[in-house]
Amino acid sequence: MSARPAAFLDRDGTIIEDTGYIADPDAVRLLPGAATAIRRLNRAGIPAIVVTNQSGIARGLLDEPAYQAVARRLESLLAAGGARLDADYHCPHHPDFTGTCECRKPGPLLYRRAAADHGLDLARSWWVGDRERDVVPAERFGGRGVLIGRPPAVVRDLSAAVDIILDELQ
Repeated sequence: MSARPAAFLDRDGTIIEDTGYIADPDAVRLLPGAATAIRRLNRAGIPAIVVTNQSGIARGLLDEPAYQAVARRLESLLAAGGARLDADYHCPHHPDFTGTCECRKPGPLLYRRAAADHGLDLARSWWVGDRERDVVPAERFGGRGVLIGRPPAVVRDLSAAVDIILDELQ
């Protein structure tokens, strides 16, 4: 099987509301249109892969089981909208608490791991997020980044980012 492109998606502020360090699954709220956008990626055969920094774990504000419970809640909300994530990778570190690491965005480790796990072509992949660190890896790997949010962002939301991805890959 030849390597295929993926859409690497930030979680907080891109797929769900960014309310800080989310430890309670009941606090998870999908952003408008997020499930539909991810469902469109699913239907196009483009893996939707979350890569997220979760420094709240290093800070002691949540633990790994709480992170996994939030991830399951996200999966459930997406499934209710007919969408699914192909994988979820997170960095639990923060340099002030755990020292430097290669998995904290924009570091390369989680993207390389995802590429190996799922047969992905990073040079043909897309990075989507609401912060510059979410899209900077696109330059490193030769892919494309789409910054979402308020100006000077490229697009207003995940749905508009998926429009660009699908237009380019179809």
